[in-house]
Amino acid sequence: MIRVGIIGSIGSGKSFISKLFKYPVFNADHEVNFIYKKNRECFRKLSKKLPKFIKSFPVKKTELVAAINSDKKNLKKISSVVHPMVRQRMRNFIKKNKNYKMIILDVPLLIENKLNNKNDVLVFVKLNQRKILKRLKKRPNYNKKVLKKLKESQVILSKKRKLANYTIDNNFPVYIMKKKIKLLKNKILNERSSS
Repeated sequence: MIRVGIIGSIGSGKSFISKLFKYPVFNADHEVNFIYKKNRECFRKLSKKLPKFIKSFPVKKTELVAAINSDKKNLKKISSVVHPMVRQRMRNFIKKNKNYKMIILDVPLLIENKLNNKNDVLVFVKLNQRKILKRLKKRPNYNKKVLKKLKESQVILSKKRKLANYTIDNNFPVYIMKKKIKLLKNKILNERSSS
């Protein structure tokens, strides 16, 4: 099984690109939302670490945003609770999908949290800054301050780009992106099957 890690800036279109591969996708953002909504253990741990902010189950994004805005260190506290849970869900996803030729890991902090293996194929998604900002402003809970703190927690983009095996330019219409990903997917499958 080939593990393909999709990396890039916040708002660069990693989830969009991930879906175009047409293989099982582990989307860490969706998993985190699921954990906040459904996992009582997560709520208990967060309410212990951040009692002034996390008041009721399910955990609300507004409470998390308030905690992060109040003190930058609260992002680390939240991460210390949520990341191990995401890691476990990722391990389960990999086991469940082990018979596929390829799986896609759409994990914003894949490198930062050392979730990638040396054999992973890393694909860096490139998008111009204006388009990134436009996309981010459309998101619910858009908050400039929190966004800045999240961006700081991602490894410098130039470093991420150097680690990538491939770079995909996401500045094109959907129909072109579909073709680009199909070509890239076939290239990865051919290279890995011949090695």
